[in-house]
Amino acid sequence: MSEQTPKDVIDFIREQEIRMVDLRFIDMLGAWQHFTVPAHELSEEAFEEGFGFDGSSVRGWKTINASDMLVIPDATSAKVDPFMEVPTLVLLGNAADTITRGDYERCPRSLAARAEEYLRSTGIADTCFVGPEAEFFTFDDVRYESSPQRSFYALDSDLGHWNSAREEFPNLAYKIRHKGGYVPVPPADAHHDLRTEMVLTLEELGIVVERQHMEVATGGQAEIDIRYDSLLSQADKITWFKYVIKNVARRAGKTATFMPKPLFGDNGNGMHTHMSLWKDGQPLFAGEQYAGLSELALHFVAGILQHAPALCAFTNPTTNSYKRLVPGFEAPVNLAYSSRNRSAAIRIPTYSSSPKAIRIEFRTPDPACNPYLAFSALMLAGLDGIQKRMDPGEPLDKDIYSLTPEELAGVPSVPASLEGALDALEADHEFLLAGDVFSRDLLDAWISWKRGNEIGEVRSRPHPHEFSLYFDC
Repeated sequence: MSEQTPKDVIDFIREQEIRMVDLRFIDMLGAWQHFTVPAHELSEEAFEEGFGFDGSSVRGWKTINASDMLVIPDATSAKVDPFMEVPTLVLLGNAADTITRGDYERCPRSLAARAEEYLRSTGIADTCFVGPEAEFFTFDDVRYESSPQRSFYALDSDLGHWNSAREEFPNLAYKIRHKGGYVPVPPADAHHDLRTEMVLTLEELGIVVERQHMEVATGGQAEIDIRYDSLLSQADKITWFKYVIKNVARRAGKTATFMPKPLFGDNGNGMHTHMSLWKDGQPLFAGEQYAGLSELALHFVAGILQHAPALCAFTNPTTNSYKRLVPGFEAPVNLAYSSRNRSAAIRIPTYSSSPKAIRIEFRTPDPACNPYLAFSALMLAGLDGIQKRMDPGEPLDKDIYSLTPEELAGVPSVPASLEGALDALEADHEFLLAGDVFSRDLLDAWISWKRGNEIGEVRSRPHPHEFSLYFDC
């Protein structure tokens, strides 16, 4: 319903006998929030007046003494929810201030809209296309606890290699070996039909899927790729994507997670992010330079590499993210670019020579990120590289594992921790303030939340493995 007006939405509700309207907005950390009103409460005026809610109860937003906020629904975002028992129309919205009625500066969705406006204002391009590849695990049982005297987690999967000896009466032995899950056929791929159900549900919502398959790790890792789209629209779609994956899994009696590193000793969940700039319907990244790139594209690459440590604060925003970003496991920790080296942070896909297919792939992000913030930050970094004509240096086409310590010392890497990424963001953030896309208020709130509610909380707790290391010291 991308061209729908408020009147069109009201007419659709009547024609389809929609009973409820679900108002959804994205919080600062990237989680959907919602409240629901009967369909008769949605009028054309509501698309301008909005609906009130308590902003002090949303993580990282308002204080209790200034809690009133509005969500302004976007008519073009209307979709029928595929999971609600009663016919329900979903409208995405932007958070707004009740006094000024302007966009709330910590609202990620309005920030992404500002990012697109800024891109057009530069005259460099009018569209930034984004294609994320979000990986996830589907487990059968998840238990965890973190209390003063006990801390543990326990995961289980019907495909987990650790269950190869479990009494299943009968155990048919089709378990996935560690690092052995990439694209086998059934019966080893026992989740094929489940992923197909996810694909069909996504396509019912108008989200075009390009492929689905098992991924490398044992224990039910998977990937479903959706077709590229413009920045804001793709951020909306990846949020719907996560909602669909989780709810289809739940309907099947399973649970899905986009946590970057739920399993020790095997691959984690990445979200390789493909990007390209276009203007007047023409691709700008195709050219005669390295791997078929244009000079503009190489400047874009240089901007991302230059700002990558700070970008990690948004593209890899959890303490768990840095359990994935370690050498090995095809981990994209090296801040370099290459047409074929998957350990480089930026890969130039070479599957097609068509100018329209030329793009860059930033491999570092993970699906725990807030897509509105991550995609916007990546585009701003690339634009900074273009505007300052940054040089990305030489590509890293060598096998990273064959490099000598001296050679490897010359290749910069991503931060080793979330704290390191936040330190980098504090030192390097001016590029995010271009066009008033990000604000200092949001950056301060982000850093404060991450340090106080995540880094500090994890740092102060004993880790279960520390008992293996130190209890008898």
